[in-house]
Amino acid sequence: MPDAYVALEGGSVVAARCRAPGTSHGELVFTTAYTGYEESLTDPSYEEQVLTFSYPLIGNYGVRSERFESERVHPRAVVARELTEDVAEWLAEEGVPAVDRLDTRDLVGQIREGGAMKCGISAGPDASEQKAREALADCPGMSDHTDIGAQVSVAEAQTRGDGSTDVALVDCGAKGSIAQSLVERDATVHVLPYDTAPGEVADLDPDVLFISNGPGDPANFEAAQSLVEEFAGEIPLAGICLGQQIIARALGGSTEKMDFGHRGVNQPVRDLRTDRVVMTTQNHGYTVADPGELEVTQVNVNDDTPEGLESDALDVLTRQYHPEANPGPNDSLGFFDDVLELADCRTPVAAD
Repeated sequence: MPDAYVALEGGSVVAARCRAPGTSHGELVFTTAYTGYEESLTDPSYEEQVLTFSYPLIGNYGVRSERFESERVHPRAVVARELTEDVAEWLAEEGVPAVDRLDTRDLVGQIREGGAMKCGISAGPDASEQKAREALADCPGMSDHTDIGAQVSVAEAQTRGDGSTDVALVDCGAKGSIAQSLVERDATVHVLPYDTAPGEVADLDPDVLFISNGPGDPANFEAAQSLVEEFAGEIPLAGICLGQQIIARALGGSTEKMDFGHRGVNQPVRDLRTDRVVMTTQNHGYTVADPGELEVTQVNVNDDTPEGLESDALDVLTRQYHPEANPGPNDSLGFFDDVLELADCRTPVAAD
């Protein structure tokens, strides 16, 4: 007798086994990653989503906190073909519903055909199809989460490292390994809340303004976009994932929602200048539709969406993928060296 149910936006309900009890809802997405489940589950970019793992066994090397990208699990619920006891217990402790023993190949196929969709989950002794359908009915769309940054950002500014280059990292849901990658390269990283005002950045007078990754629709991160508009051409700009999208929007471009996004550790990216292809880690459901004032320098081999944007005139360098790439591959770690080289282009900013 099943003790878990997943209600899909298309109207169907899938029976499953409960591994961590609860009722939840979110945008149902999938990742093709076959390692790095700890990193995925603690990635703030999965906020308000239900994460489906396409790889059949999740948890085969345990759960170690040193691999976490943040302090908590971010997906609203987790779906897998099979979860080990270690992962199931971890999710139960975190209060995140989890289910397995369902056909994830079919589920992934539905997402690929119909796009990321809303879903509701009911799991546990009192689970029912009705509860799953009710959870689905209450599920908002991703663009409706207008202040999602407040759920994932630091509440107050923090400083990490004590290096020779000052980086202002606007935390829109940053993975911990982004700041760590910069600290390892002799940077002082000032992690700032997602709604930081321009005056606070001017007071800090950083060598580089860095917009992080994060969840949801980039149109909902108006404060970060305002920072880019304020300091473009004065402070070198860098961005990863959501950060690339925010910077593009601020510099005359536009973004759009993808059908099912890019989520996994095997996305091929081609550099248009060198024709070199690297494998990358990605997690995003939106993309840049129009780069505005920026030049597209890298594209996804599978669908030609922009993966890298640059401007020599404005000292801008962005990537749609995750160069820090925990748990790998590490093909693009050199991005952080390139970001710190932007510091040589810095013009001091006078506070008002």
